[in-house]
Amino acid sequence: MTSRHGHSAVPRPHARLRDLAFGVRLACAGGREGWTRTLLTAVGVGLGVLLMLCAASVPSLLDARTAREQARQPANASSEVNVSRSAHSFLRLDTSTVFRGDTVTGELIQPDGDRTPPPPGLRKAPAPGEMIVSPALRDLLHSDAGALLRDRIGYRDAGTVAQAGLVQPGELLYYAGSSSLSTDRGAIRSDAYGHAGAEQPLNPMLLVLIALVCVVLLVPVVIFIATAVRFGGERQDRRLATLRLLGMDARAVRRVASGESLLAAAGGLAVGAVLFSVVRMYAGGLQLWGVSAFPSDVVPAPALAAAIVLAVPAAAVFATQIALRSVTMEPLSVVRLAKPRTRRLGWRLVLPVLGAGLLLAMQHAVSPEDASVSPIPVAVGAACILIGLTGLLPWLVEVVVNRLHAGPVSWQLAIRRLQLESGFATRPLTGVTVAVAGAIALQMTLGGMQEDFRHLSGSAGSPVRHADMTLLLPFGSQQTAQRLTSGLEHTKGVTGVLGVTETYIGKPGPADGMPALTTLTVADCATLRKLATLPSCRNGDSFVARAPGHRPEDQQVTATAVPGEQVDLDPGHAGSEHGPLWRLPASIPQVTSHLDPMGEYHHGVLATPGALNPTRLPQASTTVSVTTDSRVADAVEYVRNTAAQASPSVMVSTLMKATRDKQYTSVKTGILVGGAATLAVIAASMLVSQIEQLRARRRMLSMLVAFGTRRRTLALSVLWQTAIPVVLGTALATAGGLALGALILRVVAKPVQQWSAFAPLAATGALAVLGITLCTMPPLFRLMRPDGLQSE
Repeated sequence: MTSRHGHSAVPRPHARLRDLAFGVRLACAGGREGWTRTLLTAVGVGLGVLLMLCAASVPSLLDARTAREQARQPANASSEVNVSRSAHSFLRLDTSTVFRGDTVTGELIQPDGDRTPPPPGLRKAPAPGEMIVSPALRDLLHSDAGALLRDRIGYRDAGTVAQAGLVQPGELLYYAGSSSLSTDRGAIRSDAYGHAGAEQPLNPMLLVLIALVCVVLLVPVVIFIATAVRFGGERQDRRLATLRLLGMDARAVRRVASGESLLAAAGGLAVGAVLFSVVRMYAGGLQLWGVSAFPSDVVPAPALAAAIVLAVPAAAVFATQIALRSVTMEPLSVVRLAKPRTRRLGWRLVLPVLGAGLLLAMQHAVSPEDASVSPIPVAVGAACILIGLTGLLPWLVEVVVNRLHAGPVSWQLAIRRLQLESGFATRPLTGVTVAVAGAIALQMTLGGMQEDFRHLSGSAGSPVRHADMTLLLPFGSQQTAQRLTSGLEHTKGVTGVLGVTETYIGKPGPADGMPALTTLTVADCATLRKLATLPSCRNGDSFVARAPGHRPEDQQVTATAVPGEQVDLDPGHAGSEHGPLWRLPASIPQVTSHLDPMGEYHHGVLATPGALNPTRLPQASTTVSVTTDSRVADAVEYVRNTAAQASPSVMVSTLMKATRDKQYTSVKTGILVGGAATLAVIAASMLVSQIEQLRARRRMLSMLVAFGTRRRTLALSVLWQTAIPVVLGTALATAGGLALGALILRVVAKPVQQWSAFAPLAATGALAVLGITLCTMPPLFRLMRPDGLQSE
């Protein structure tokens, strides 16, 4: 039955199911054309499902990585308190290093008894002089690129670390046996592996960045899936219109179309599952920014996988219903002769305004010191802005093309086509708009945050440093320090070396309020002259140094370093009132310090080894500042090799933050590559849509050629028809991306560093237009043949 307004009464559930089933049968029995459309839609949906399944696997992947990492941590990893010696105990020393920007995790092991548990992934602890290595490290050591690393890790390869002991397939890891470890030389005694540890909150800046990345990755995927179900929409609309001859009303026809979309969506789920299985098999060989995964770790979370299985068909049906509501269907034709209703701007601004309001409400709410920030408002605000762009694009294209008239014939053909049916031109473009806008926002956010990460190991306002590297020995040993300094002076690429032994000294006796503490620096005369202006210096001399001007630490120096009085060499000594004591000379000279190669002043007591042997300092550490020649390739690696030969306890760090900057550069490159890849995928859908529209206009194109229209004119009309929406979409994406990036930076209280972040992505969009147009030329010329005038 139908109502008096021409619509059917509310159908019964079995009637709805019947229409959906008929749509599935129609898609299966539609011949080559029907199968081609279903296949294209399934492939498009499958690509989106692949990305969503990969995203759904991230939680399980991270959980598996964390579990293996915690399983190989010693039980006392957080406390670093030595356990009692037993048959189960062992000494361990972290010997991790960095090789050309990649971290090489290493540990020396020395069992105390015959029942020492091996680390996860090992059958037994390595013997002295032997090492058990990860497959990736073995490949690196056996390659020509690992020659310098072979000199640094000079142990005999005795086995392979199994998967249970590796965080990821590409991890560079080794365990080496030793017989010379001691707790006095930095080693820690443990008796078991497996340490959960306290979960450290993520940096709030990183939380904001992760939330933005998730939104930028997933929103275009959802839009792409909704777009994919309308591949070949014009021909499908004309075919569905013939169903009106069977007595179906518009609602029933839309349900039949939904049935076709359901089949394509189900096929897309199958295609996505197959692609995911293939990608999962090769997960171990894929590495992104130094991160890889075992295939067994790449498993979608059950709840997220179920949500994808339910959401994809629902999105397909919803997109089909929305798209067909604007189409008037009559038997044997699709009527669009009436002027479509003008799109209104008001409701299209709701989502962008809501998103901007959420982000503005969080202004200055995030700081590196505040770990309580919630990423949900950031994600919701960014998603609202990006999704809102999809509603603004059709309105923008309609407003602009309705004001364009004069021009050559090719221009007028394209403009008239867009004026009549702009929806088919803008629908596949929405994914491009969102992807470009999100990538621009990410570029701006990374640019604003990068300055913070550049100063993680030092103050941003410190004086200019001359040293490039610093080496730290966690105990005071004059022999080791001299051996290390001498070796560095003869190391290739090293232009300057300064090594000192440092500790804190205090005033002996109970402290009234805050204890009086200052620094004690032990070095030879040549080194001390680089730290302060000395009247004279011989081995056995000592000095009290203060920085020029009046500084807050001067009061501590005056209270602690009293001429002729004793100082406590271990002010943190437990079990008594003071540690070892040392009396300062009554006539100790007062000197003025100056900047060292690290850009710092040394205040407190300066002493030569003859005045105070570093072995008397329980809490001392040896620090060596190294200046390298940037023109020498691998100078940093030569320094690390020298440090490893001097002592496995030496910790080496660079002051240029080259690794951090390299990571940020790779992230930015990854965003550009990811944005370009997204544009390429969505451009493929635009190409399919464009070819489908050309096929639908085959007869009209043939008639135009028959009437004398030049083929060049028609080719240019296709170019304009593609270029105008893309230019407008790129402009909208640029404005939306810049606005979103600026709002995110306001949330984290950072200035905008890169207003020009849109340029590479806008250029990529222009290349996509050119590529699409060139690809449509061959089918366009074929469709202009005279046989296109034939009709049935």
